[in-house]
Amino acid sequence: MPNLNPPVLNDQALHQLLTEDVPFGDLTTESLAISGKPGSIRFFARDPMTVCGVEEAVRLFQLCGAEAEARVASGTEAVPETLLLEAQGSAGALHQGWKTAQTLMEWCGGIASSAAAIVAAARRGDPNAMVAGTRKNVPGNRRLAVKAFKAGGAVMHRNGLSETLLIFAEHRLFLGEEPSKETLARLRRQCPEKRVVVEVATPEEALTWAEADVLQLEKFTTEQVAETVAALTARGSQAVVGAAGGINAKNAEDYARAGARLLVTTAPHLAPPRDVQVRFFNASDPRT
Repeated sequence: MPNLNPPVLNDQALHQLLTEDVPFGDLTTESLAISGKPGSIRFFARDPMTVCGVEEAVRLFQLCGAEAEARVASGTEAVPETLLLEAQGSAGALHQGWKTAQTLMEWCGGIASSAAAIVAAARRGDPNAMVAGTRKNVPGNRRLAVKAFKAGGAVMHRNGLSETLLIFAEHRLFLGEEPSKETLARLRRQCPEKRVVVEVATPEEALTWAEADVLQLEKFTTEQVAETVAALTARGSQAVVGAAGGINAKNAEDYARAGARLLVTTAPHLAPPRDVQVRFFNASDPRT
């Protein structure tokens, strides 16, 4: 048995997903009078993928009245034809949970697989590089998106505005002429347990805010990252350097090699789903 974590969505949220797809029953299955016939369903990886969402899929089938079991855990690297999940029950229960469970696993698997690819690329450039996912998820799906990023080996940049101190240019617009040192000192007095992150758009801005805990270099080229890291080191800055804006699996290695310790990415949120194949079996048919 795989070592599973509890679903990140509670039963109420999972019921809402099912109700969205089956608001007034399954018309086709009921009209064919096959709802009570016994059967089983199996999910397989069609593509190589980092699995995610299998725990939620299992619970969806259980809520429909079927017995279900995960064969791998979220975070598993699966090759094609890997058995991911199987469930047994009435045809009605299996059809009710089928598409919602499949789509959830495909969507989560797409994010997790993309995150894993970026992590692998970044660590080819620097074994200690970290990849952090942004909060630019489809609204209403943050819990699943966070789970998928973590399944791919990434961490979260921030889960919401209540969590971190991240100063954007849009914040600095309202600070007037306050020197950067005063702004940083004020925030450290106000939130002594938090690190201060500052997003900058130019190497000059990075040096202005060199005393921040983390400098987030927005849309810098790899050459600019390397130059900025060298300038910060010469100044004696202890700031962690992060790169953000356009980070993906194709360029993550170069950014990490240029000196970005943290790579902040939105790309997995936009990744295509990974294909999960579904096979039904009729328990009354001796051929299956």
